[in-house]
Amino acid sequence: MLDLSMMATQKMKWVQVLKSLTPPILWRLAYRKLVVRNIDGAEQYQPYYSPWLDPGFQERYKEVSPYTLVAPDRCWYLSTFARQALKIEGSFLEAGTYKGGTALLIKRELERVSPNSRKFYILDSFEGMLRVNAANDRHKIGDLSDTSLAEVQRVVGTSPSLEYRKGWIPDTFMGMEGERFAFAHIDVDLYQSVMDCCEFLYERLQTGGFLVFDDYGFPNNPGARRAVDEFFADKHEMPIILASGQAFVCKLPH
Repeated sequence: MLDLSMMATQKMKWVQVLKSLTPPILWRLAYRKLVVRNIDGAEQYQPYYSPWLDPGFQERYKEVSPYTLVAPDRCWYLSTFARQALKIEGSFLEAGTYKGGTALLIKRELERVSPNSRKFYILDSFEGMLRVNAANDRHKIGDLSDTSLAEVQRVVGTSPSLEYRKGWIPDTFMGMEGERFAFAHIDVDLYQSVMDCCEFLYERLQTGGFLVFDDYGFPNNPGARRAVDEFFADKHEMPIILASGQAFVCKLPH
C-alpha cells in the first residue's frame, strides 16, 4: 500500500491539485487510509487533529446540542477554557445563554471538579433581542425570542451555586461589583452589550482568567468584533482569534 504518512501532504502542490479533483468523501477516505492510518485517533484528523470529534466529547455535545446554536468545535474550546479556569479562584459567568446549551456545558465542567464549588451567573433577557442598533448590529428586535427563563432553568437546573439574572446588560451586573471572575463566556451578539461586558468584567477578571467571545468573527455579528477590538486597543492583553470564529483574552499580570 502506498504510504504517504511521512510526506508533508498539506504543503505539496500535487496533493492540493489531487484534492481539488477528488470528491470530498473519497478524499477523506484516502486521507485516513494513506496519511493518518497509523496515528492514534486517526478518525479525528480532518485534516488536522480535531478533538471535538472524539467520541467522548461527542457524547457530551449530544446532551447540549438541542439547546444551542454553538457548533461542536466552539463548544470544545469553551469547555477547555472553562476547565483551565478552574485552576484559579473566581466565579464563572455566561452573558447570553439563549436556550441554555452552553450554560449546561459549562455547568458540567464545574460538576466534574465539585458540585456547587463555584458561583455561576447566567445572564440573559430570556426574551431574545429587545434592543438593537442598526448602525452597529445586524440582528432585529425579536430575534432569538424562542426561549424563556423557566425553560433554561429546566435545561440547566437550579442549585445554590447557580444565579440566573433576567434583564438587559449592563443592568444585570448590578450588585456584582465586588465579584472576582475566573471565566466569562460572552455571547451577546450586539456591539453595546459586548462593550458593556468588557467594561464590567475585565477589571474584575482574575490574572490567568478567560474572557471567551463566541461571535467575534461571525459576519452576522460585526459589532461584537468591533467592540472587542476597540476595548482592548489600549490594554496589555490582545484578543487571540480562533478559526472557529471565537476569540479569547487571558488576563495578564499587571
